[in-house]
Amino acid sequence: MSKAGVFDLASGVGGKIEKNEVLSSVDKYEKYHGYYGGEEEERKSNYTDMVNKYYDLVTSFYEYGWGECFHFAPRWKGESLQESIKRHEHFLALHLNLKPGQTVLDVGCGIGGPLREIARFSLTKVTGLNNNEYQITRGKVLNRAAGLEQTCGFVKADFMKMPFPDNNFDAVYAIEATCHAPDAVGCYKEVYRVLKPGQCFAAYEWCMTDSYNPDSSEHKKIKSEIELGNGLPEIRMTTQCLEAAKKAGFEVVWEKDLAEDSPIPWYLPLDTSHFSLSSFRLTAVGRLVTRNLVKALEYVGIAPKGSQRVQDFLEKAAEGLVAGGKKGIFTPMYFFVVRKPISASE
Repeated sequence: MSKAGVFDLASGVGGKIEKNEVLSSVDKYEKYHGYYGGEEEERKSNYTDMVNKYYDLVTSFYEYGWGECFHFAPRWKGESLQESIKRHEHFLALHLNLKPGQTVLDVGCGIGGPLREIARFSLTKVTGLNNNEYQITRGKVLNRAAGLEQTCGFVKADFMKMPFPDNNFDAVYAIEATCHAPDAVGCYKEVYRVLKPGQCFAAYEWCMTDSYNPDSSEHKKIKSEIELGNGLPEIRMTTQCLEAAKKAGFEVVWEKDLAEDSPIPWYLPLDTSHFSLSSFRLTAVGRLVTRNLVKALEYVGIAPKGSQRVQDFLEKAAEGLVAGGKKGIFTPMYFFVVRKPISASE
């Protein structure tokens, strides 16, 4: 878990947004979302602004509560959250059959926790693609601290328009990141373009499952809470993601919702009915402590105005994620491995 204290959290809220503009950015971000009356098409057409505002506002909260790797994982009994997260990353690397020295692309890399772990685990060179300047700045600091500047790097760009030549990477992966794409087919086509023929793309996607009922007001509320709290234009169905990969030109190697067989529910760290010393900051008590500290720091001017609002919509997201997980209508770990045909080189 990150050693950053609540003062580091407070000073980081807003990322590259000027301190006096955080509150107005929160206002604008919230208005994109259906929970506050926003429209899906507006989120899609303004996804760059929406997602950048989201990660500028929430990255310090993520790192404070979750560590360097901003994703969920299936978890075994007796396994810590951090151990499960590392295993989840290794699982993906193994399915890509990575070899030492290969060049790998992490699409939507956050602050680089997974890319550092995967680079160390597989002895590969990993490039992280991210359109958020604040996260890249933070990731470079962490790369230097880990001594991985030679094997891990970052490129600032939109994953809908990747600045790489065709047939460039030995493998590509995305961990709970391409859910931010306004169009899955367009995003996967870019992955297809930069991947070498015969090589694989693996992804963990945030999806609604077949149990989701679009006519249920309760289900729609849960979906809108998750979209609001996680910077998503929309949440696609698992079937839509797989079909998008096929339309992009990929051959399906394997696919499965890994949440289905997890011995410990993936959402347990966010469930307020659960208490854990190892994940204290994510528990109900931990959130209450953080909420009060952030409120106090905002009051005295250390944290920018709007900080408490950011925590509020993140807690709303947590409620939606737990409800979606318990009802089985949402998964953050629909996993697929797809291959670019060798014939694509012809």
